[in-house]
Amino acid sequence: MGRLITIAALLIWILGIHSAFPQQVQRPEIDLESLIERLFPIPEEDVDYERIYEVLLQLYLNPINLNKADFDALQAIYLLTPSQIDGLLSYRSRYGNLLSLYELQAIPEFDLETIDRIIPFVTLEDGEKRTEPFWKRLRNEEQTFLIFRHRRVWEKRKGFSPPDTSSTGRISSRYLGDPNDLYLRFRTQRSRDFSLGFTLDKDAGEQFIWNHPSRRYGFNFFSFHFQRYQVGKWKTLALGDFQASFGQGLVFGAGYTLGKGAETVPTIRRSSVGILPYTASLEWGFFRGGAATYRHKKWEFTALVSSAPRDGRSVSAIDSLADENFFINSFNQSGLHRTPSEISTKNQFREYNIGSAIQFQVNPKLSIGSTFLHTQFSQEWIPTSRPYNQFEFQGKTNQLGSFYFNYNWKNFLFFGESALSKSGGNGSVLGFITSLSSQVDLSMLWRNYDKNFHSFYGNAFAESSRPINERGIYMGMEIRPIKKWKLNAYYDFFRFPWLKYRLYNPSFGNEWLTRLSYQASKSLQVFLQYREEQKDRNLPDLNEPQTTYQSATVKRRNGLFNLDYRINKNLFIRSRVWWSQVTIQSQQSNGMMVVQDIRLDQSRWKITARYALFDTDDYDSRIYAYENHVLWTFSIPAFSGQGQRYYLLGEYDLSKKLRLYFRWARTTYTDREKISSGLQEIQGNRQSETTLLLRYFLNR
Repeated sequence: MGRLITIAALLIWILGIHSAFPQQVQRPEIDLESLIERLFPIPEEDVDYERIYEVLLQLYLNPINLNKADFDALQAIYLLTPSQIDGLLSYRSRYGNLLSLYELQAIPEFDLETIDRIIPFVTLEDGEKRTEPFWKRLRNEEQTFLIFRHRRVWEKRKGFSPPDTSSTGRISSRYLGDPNDLYLRFRTQRSRDFSLGFTLDKDAGEQFIWNHPSRRYGFNFFSFHFQRYQVGKWKTLALGDFQASFGQGLVFGAGYTLGKGAETVPTIRRSSVGILPYTASLEWGFFRGGAATYRHKKWEFTALVSSAPRDGRSVSAIDSLADENFFINSFNQSGLHRTPSEISTKNQFREYNIGSAIQFQVNPKLSIGSTFLHTQFSQEWIPTSRPYNQFEFQGKTNQLGSFYFNYNWKNFLFFGESALSKSGGNGSVLGFITSLSSQVDLSMLWRNYDKNFHSFYGNAFAESSRPINERGIYMGMEIRPIKKWKLNAYYDFFRFPWLKYRLYNPSFGNEWLTRLSYQASKSLQVFLQYREEQKDRNLPDLNEPQTTYQSATVKRRNGLFNLDYRINKNLFIRSRVWWSQVTIQSQQSNGMMVVQDIRLDQSRWKITARYALFDTDDYDSRIYAYENHVLWTFSIPAFSGQGQRYYLLGEYDLSKKLRLYFRWARTTYTDREKISSGLQEIQGNRQSETTLLLRYFLNR
């Protein structure tokens, strides 16, 4: 009876307020800029944005079935609070499966803003119905496409100029390849059924050459994956390149893992999404081999094996018996192989991994799990000795194991993981997320990573880029005092018990952020954001004994004002003002950036344009600004100095099967006649770049 009343009410609501949704709810394209602003970590140089961006797109292409997803899967999209997830699960338990996405309005914890936000990532369709044989589904899948992308900076960099000879007769190094950046990808996939694809990539400056001694075969990088889902009791079967995500990311931390951003509550918790296909073009941080997850009643068992080449620099050592041994003293994670020196690091050793994960669903509220990973290198790894890396990993093998849990009690979601590495170093995370009321959400996370905790694939919540040598506590909240207004805030206190790169003494710091948002209507949104951070950094070494290894506190402040306005269904504008200030030993530097975006949408084409002015005193006061780009391409450059930035991005459907993307961008500086340095140096004050991308659907 209750279900009939609910459906009747929904019918009245749909007929009376059909302006809130179209009659047929379609999955819209995601507004990447808005979503990235809220979900991505605050921009820093050591954040792997491309990998996060890649998994975000995969989440969009593989929507979650709201009628089948469990708590962990629903939390993985980072757009729902624990109370909203509980409300959805309770509604399903009481009334059965949702008949329409409109029905989300009947769940008390859901509002129109939440529904609008999650629609691109969810579905009610059962992608697991397989009435046709697998090979026929694979051959006829509509989501089968081929992508080709070309990028190029048109001003000549020093690396592409003829080499010169120094006074000592030494010939300078130059890039061996051309300035074209080439990318090719094939992908076919069906949500919760299969995924098959490959990625080929050549960076600017790399040679397009077939050369076995240097391990280069046309494109510089090749990646392949094949995964099946829900084959009998096998939840996942994977071959080729893949990633793994379990617990809170202390051992296996791949996937859509975020940090401190404007979405201050749900993003602190990681989800055990299991084995994921690796589809990015980054040349490190993935497994290459096979993996499988087997489901038996309330148990899930995962095993993986991997053998992958890695870039590094080999050094020879002669022992007392005059035997020559080779060891690795540095990794090359840039993936660039443009000069003879960079080529000499390519695939210099192999990394072998054997891992496992076991998860048990004790009851609907509690799940526990355990992970283990054994890593072995073909050569011993002995990093160059520095004061800050005395406790870093050395040797040929590392073992790492952990225990994790998730417990949902009323409006509280508790989670945690504790891991131990071969060195005896411990890493632990413990936290909770809660909805104190319909207006207030709260989160808290404590972490402790020893200075000798070694995890090569860990990506747990941390101030640093890796979970090592850090202790801290994070508190976040979201308050919705009245309709249309929202306040997000967090405070994070952290300590580094041992030395760090560019910081040769133990230290501590803190960071806080607040964002006030006003949603005046569906077409107008305004927000104001302020962030402040304090942590220590080494002072420059002036070759004076009294200044060596001295440090000082660096205080960073930045603010952002944003206004979004949709003039009509085809025209959208966004206006932004950034401000930054950095204080080091009473010396201040400031920065400012003003941006105007405009987007025009039509049925077959879309145009996005930006004009921006920036003015910063130095590189410390630089400003990061996310930019729209062609499909599967991410851009969040840092701007310093004085100048202007503008770009034009066009998308056009040439046919039902073929879509064209083209982007032209230019930065013009008014404070210099030379851009960058070393082999990347450009003589002149402007840098222009074009990007051309074609996406072809094979089965449309």
